[in-house]
Amino acid sequence: MSPTPEHPQDSPVPHPDPPAQAPESPTDSPQRSASPGSITNGSSNPLDVTAGANPGPAGADPASSVPGAHAPDTADAQRVARQGTGACTSAGDARTAPLPGDSSNVVLAEQDSMLGDPGPVTRGRRTLSRTTLIFAAALLALVVLALISAAVGQVPTTPAEVAGSFFHRIGLDWGPMPAHPAGDVTLWEVRFPRVVLAILVGAALATAGALLQGVFANPLAEPGVIGVSAGAAVGAGAVIVFGGAFVAAWSVAAGAFAAGLITTLLVYVLSRSNGRTEVVTLVLTGVAINAFAGGLISFLLFTASPAARDQIVFWQLGSLNGSTWQSVGVVAPLTAIGVLAAIVLSGKLDLLALGESAARHLGVDVERLRRNVIVIVAILATAGVSFTGIILFVGLIVPHLVRMLVGPGHRVLIPLSAILGAVVLLAADIGARALVHNADLPLGMLTSLVGGPFFFWLLRRTRARSGGWA
Repeated sequence: MSPTPEHPQDSPVPHPDPPAQAPESPTDSPQRSASPGSITNGSSNPLDVTAGANPGPAGADPASSVPGAHAPDTADAQRVARQGTGACTSAGDARTAPLPGDSSNVVLAEQDSMLGDPGPVTRGRRTLSRTTLIFAAALLALVVLALISAAVGQVPTTPAEVAGSFFHRIGLDWGPMPAHPAGDVTLWEVRFPRVVLAILVGAALATAGALLQGVFANPLAEPGVIGVSAGAAVGAGAVIVFGGAFVAAWSVAAGAFAAGLITTLLVYVLSRSNGRTEVVTLVLTGVAINAFAGGLISFLLFTASPAARDQIVFWQLGSLNGSTWQSVGVVAPLTAIGVLAAIVLSGKLDLLALGESAARHLGVDVERLRRNVIVIVAILATAGVSFTGIILFVGLIVPHLVRMLVGPGHRVLIPLSAILGAVVLLAADIGARALVHNADLPLGMLTSLVGGPFFFWLLRRTRARSGGWA
């Protein structure tokens, strides 16, 4: 018999691999340090990733305990540690590195990597910063366009004089006053009411479009879908034709406002069945009501006198001509209430975007939400068109443009749509007064001429990105 070796390393028989089962003692398995900033595997040295990894007999080569593995040196160990932690920037960010042949550390490293990924936080801050910049740019564009719009007209003024007149009116001695003798009166009696009404109407129409597109989940939805514009045109035309000598700006606006609200209510009642209102039924009912209202407008045009006929046609084309502070006083509170109510409902609209069933499970009363949105849209749209006539494409184009900039979240979409709607209508009004010398082009005609090709480009762009509509 050969003598029994005194040390395990003198044994000619290699130490067998440990069985694939749970270790019986804490020293048989790799240990994770209580500190997240160290890497330990049964060793006192935080960077010694070879110590304690499937140990064999004392003094044996660590590579012999893992088939096909080799013992990495200190540089290799540090490199493996850095790779496993995703290139930690400090010792406190380090995490357990995966070891060769040890699947438990691989799982732990993957879990730590997922929990410690700072990507979403960074992306969230970046998105917030981008949204803030877009809001700031939109507000700056609104102020600049308001100054330019107030400076355009037959009485010569400059944007600096416009700003100076405003500051002097509020008690600040900043900027020059208008050099023309009638400049200050023209600004405050003619141009400023027009600028403010353009801001209000643009914000109202864009907000109404964003609400309808959100609640219908239809990118083609706009205030005209539920018959607001057509109903308002019928009311205005009826007052112009049958009012006779009593026709005035206020009576036409009141007739348009009342008819727009009644038409919207009629569309909602006719589309309601068994206590529910389906989106498809609502849209198709709106199409039918629009067709019927178009027939009534044609009848009014046929029976009207030449002067009344011209007035109806001009009203349908849309214009900000004749804006007064009284009309601003009527439109401003309605627009403010509508926009604020839309912002309040924005969270529920985001939940509705998940689908009606999912929204109901999350506690959203879908039918009540849809009814409230329709009421808000009716108030916003009728308040806008009652004093300006029918202005198309603002409620359709602006929400799409905002989604391209900040995404579909309604908490940002609705207020930014209101701002950009005001910007778009101000720009259109500047073009209506500046494109033809000493002429005021119909605003609805201009928005249709610009909005139609832009919407066609938007359709082509969306189709090209999605690869088709199916």
